[in-house]
Amino acid sequence: MKRFFRVVSQTEPVAVQSQKAEGGQVMKCHIVLQEINGRYADTIVATMLGKDAMLQFYAGDLVFASLRFTVREYNGQNYQDIVVCDIVKINK
Repeated sequence: MKRFFRVVSQTEPVAVQSQKAEGGQVMKCHIVLQEINGRYADTIVATMLGKDAMLQFYAGDLVFASLRFTVREYNGQNYQDIVVCDIVKINK
């Protein structure tokens, strides 16, 4: 999904273990994005990894983001993961 969003909030980046990353760690943070359809538009919580996790966005920033949605099964339960593939701040 590629869309314009307004940033609601973002957590601080933290280093987490990763078997896929060089050095065994990757930076990770969460960002809350709201679609631009008014006050009650859909809100999405997504994970930003690697260099994207080091980007800093503030509440109210307008961004264009490409998101990847995946579903995984764990112990008989299904979980959805949303990962930011690319994100760019739109200058106001």
